[in-house]
Amino acid sequence: MPHTIGYVDNSGGVLAHYKMLETIRDFAAANGWTVLRYDTAPADRELILKGVGYTGEEEIFVGFRTYQDASADYYNLLAGVFTGYVAGNSFDTQPGARLSGVPAHNNRIDYWLTLNPQRIALAMKVGTPVYESCYVGKCLPYGRPSQYPYPVVCGGMLSGAAATRFSDTAHSGYFKGNQLAMGLRSNDNWLQPYCYPWGNSFIAGTGNNANNTNLRDTGGTYHVLPIELHDNSANLWGALDGIFYISGFDNAVENTLTIDEVDYVVIQDVWRTGHTDYYALRMD
Repeated sequence: MPHTIGYVDNSGGVLAHYKMLETIRDFAAANGWTVLRYDTAPADRELILKGVGYTGEEEIFVGFRTYQDASADYYNLLAGVFTGYVAGNSFDTQPGARLSGVPAHNNRIDYWLTLNPQRIALAMKVGTPVYESCYVGKCLPYGRPSQYPYPVVCGGMLSGAAATRFSDTAHSGYFKGNQLAMGLRSNDNWLQPYCYPWGNSFIAGTGNNANNTNLRDTGGTYHVLPIELHDNSANLWGALDGIFYISGFDNAVENTLTIDEVDYVVIQDVWRTGHTDYYALRMD
């Protein structure tokens, strides 16, 4: 499946985060996703999409809308995952909605956007710069479809439509897990999963812990690890699709690597540059 790399800005009098929403719509529609709603009339513009999954017969409902406040100088996206679609409902009141904000910009946004039939993943460079990420759609479940039919994830940077500018130093990426910015749908509720390998002190530990080994490259080769969703106890639900842990040792944001003829781009967690603050985004 495809990917696109580029930028949007505020040329022509249209704010960049509005153009980012349009870019997502155009790219998704051109690559197998059905546009159920694209409403640009209100200030908070709305996009709702339906994917068919790898089987071609599924119904996976995801969306994005804008939200902004000129006086507070934030211009953000709100990522969403739903259990259905009702034409008469607002974006936020779609069935089973799980929503997560993603700080963006009214000026230039550089982006890396990739999708497949079951999920959409986006990374953006904005502002100073910092890097913001989101993931909407299914994960790779460790269970049969009859056991776990709708394992969708809504991952962003904020809990709901938080009034948070990209310059905020507290927010962090969903991919590290155990935060309100990420939800995993179980068979009857939304869960807040942990993400392996973050939390494993032998791989992604922090501080002066003696177990903190922080995987590094081997002869210039970087090994990526699947990001697995669990409850830090007895349950392991699945892995993110196309999102991988990668060491930040002697590494840098926007680096690229190729594994089995597939390209990956390295993305950091907002402004952070520690060894455990990076992930690799597969460019489908």
